Amino acid sequence: MMIKDSELKTGLPKKTESLCPECKKVIEAKIYEEKGKVVMKKTCDEHGTFKDTIWSDAKYYLWAETFAVDGIGITNPKISKKNPDCPADCGLCKIHKSHTVLANLDLTNRCNLTCPVCFANANTSGFVYEPDFDTVVKMMEELRREQPVSCHAIQFAGGEPTIYPQFTEVIKKAHELGFSQVQVATNGIRFAEDAKFVQRCHDAGLNTVYLQFDGFDDNQYKKVRGYPMVEIKKKAIEHMRATKGGHMSVCLVPTIVNNINDDQVGPIIDFAVNNYDIVHAINFQPVAFSGRINKKDLERNRFTIPDLLDRIIDAYPMLTKKDFYPVPSMTSLSEIIGVLNEEPKITFSSHPHCGVGTFVFVGPKKEMVPITHFVRVADLLKDMGELAKRTEKKQKAGSLSYKIMKSAGKTRLGKRVAVNKLKGYIIKSKVPDFVDIEGLLAPLLSEGDKASLAKFTWNALMIGGMHFQDAYNYDVQRVMRCVIHYVTPDMRIIPFCAYNSGPTYRTEIESTYSVPAEEWKRQHDGRPIVEPSVLLQKLKEKMRDERVGKTCGAPLSP
Repeated sequence: MMIKDSELKTGLPKKTESLCPECKKVIEAKIYEEKGKVVMKKTCDEHGTFKDTIWSDAKYYLWAETFAVDGIGITNPKISKKNPDCPADCGLCKIHKSHTVLANLDLTNRCNLTCPVCFANANTSGFVYEPDFDTVVKMMEELRREQPVSCHAIQFAGGEPTIYPQFTEVIKKAHELGFSQVQVATNGIRFAEDAKFVQRCHDAGLNTVYLQFDGFDDNQYKKVRGYPMVEIKKKAIEHMRATKGGHMSVCLVPTIVNNINDDQVGPIIDFAVNNYDIVHAINFQPVAFSGRINKKDLERNRFTIPDLLDRIIDAYPMLTKKDFYPVPSMTSLSEIIGVLNEEPKITFSSHPHCGVGTFVFVGPKKEMVPITHFVRVADLLKDMGELAKRTEKKQKAGSLSYKIMKSAGKTRLGKRVAVNKLKGYIIKSKVPDFVDIEGLLAPLLSEGDKASLAKFTWNALMIGGMHFQDAYNYDVQRVMRCVIHYVTPDMRIIPFCAYNSGPTYRTEIESTYSVPAEEWKRQHDGRPIVEPSVLLQKLKEKMRDERVGKTCGAPLSP
């Protein structure tokens, strides 16, 4: 099905293109309000009708749309067909509306866990996907070539990326290539079992650790991961905190499933607040269903962004949903910075329903105050957007007032004038004692230097949610605006949801660039696909002893 209109559709009801969850064919879908919720309904001629809740709060859904904006896309697409067919022609194509804000690069599909719910890792799939170092470097170079905005943030993923044989070398090379933000998505096992490895990662330049963190229920971890993991997560964080020469930033990444671990949302935030010296963000991810699921389980376990915010507000009643802004709301700030510097800047121009977030500031007594309580955020974003448009118009006209403003902006005095203007959006009477106003404004005025950013984030905690799509709630309009992409060994750049949930790009790539597991073992002198973890082996023995105790430990009858 050829996409006829890439213009962003807003309001309810509306039509879009989606996928049949069975055959993955692109089909028409209707999005509408039903009992206060936003629902997607679609019919495949072969497999029937499917219905799913995509946002559980229609009013909040429509409010989020008021921040919708399309980005500048890319000027050097790999797929340049006259009429690209989304999502079948990916790599990126010329109709994609956003550049790459964060790139994922899978280093391996090997993993040091054998999660009972996972069928994708090398231990069970029968093949090993692991690009060699030279290929990984070429993939990173491809990201840096993206125009007009080169990719600056990369996240190494997997599998479990920390078991990649040249992991620290890859981190170091990423910095050499100009990536200013280098991240890893990890289960934390290697960080927990080897403090020296953590130090090597820090010394190589690893900036941020996206730590899988589903809560504090070890029984749930045993079901999903196969092991009790709570203490492993804590030990990993302690090792990161203890690194010499400063420490890496931690982002907790909980996957939330309704009726499974949605009760852990509050405790996870509590943990982050109590560890805000190293935990600077929480990125909640409502579950995406990677396989088939029956209607009853879909309805019972579906967890949308408004559901997440309901759980957050239950735990922290001082917050409201409108304290959480959709990702594209920040576009106005990048636009004004880009116009003043006469060069495009990183623009968070995702679809308004992909994710939301807010900043909260943590005080010495672990009190928490959201930025929206002392900054007129809505007015700031609106005015900056309008200023960007006016400035760009003057810039194109070559007006004298623009030349004077630009010249002033490059002086210490000009920056002080800008600071004073931005202070006008701050409600002084409501600023907590522990918030540094100069530090709050520093990132907006700096050239992206780490010192200014650190001044802002030293007691700031980002709380957000990103809901990746699956075949049941798939919206091609969202795919066109995706800002989180995968880079592949054939040098394509593919939107996250298309890669994982769409026309099986992950399957295509992994099957093309993998070797059978037995062949991999032969190439590596019979070595097992994953070397046994001493830490997990000890846990396995402890779990076995506990089971034996439960079986044999009953007292004798009198």
